[in-house]
Amino acid sequence: MKPHSYELRQHRHSIINHYYSVTTCTHRRAKLFENYCNARILINSLKHSDSGGLTQTICFVIMPDHMHWLLQLKTQDSLSSVVAKVKGRTSFLMHKAKNEQIWQAGFYDSLIRDEDHLIAQARYIVANPLRASLVKYIGDYPFWDCIYLK
Repeated sequence: MKPHSYELRQHRHSIINHYYSVTTCTHRRAKLFENYCNARILINSLKHSDSGGLTQTICFVIMPDHMHWLLQLKTQDSLSSVVAKVKGRTSFLMHKAKNEQIWQAGFYDSLIRDEDHLIAQARYIVANPLRASLVKYIGDYPFWDCIYLK
């Protein structure tokens, strides 16, 4: 991990049952998640984190070269540890097909302050494919989900 990304998180403390917004990018911003199978591997890694009791996903969007994930931390494990597990599982499963680095070191995160912030962040995340002009309607984008729209 780069010293700078460590410094960004060195005074942060993960809090069980709190909500976090996480953004992480692929190595050298490679568009690895334009590939349907790769995107599904990442989505399944997020679901594995939920089913393993580490997180409850509120919403996510998998962009071609990065991921946005809004989650509730459900474990005593640190947010860094949980993100590392998701990235590690995704890398392991994608390495079966290719031997390449998948992720940039580190990630960006923010603690969600209140319910209004949670809803605003969910809207921001889900709208990413629209802002990037990948689709005209969010329903046309295959790699996202949000509990508010079920």
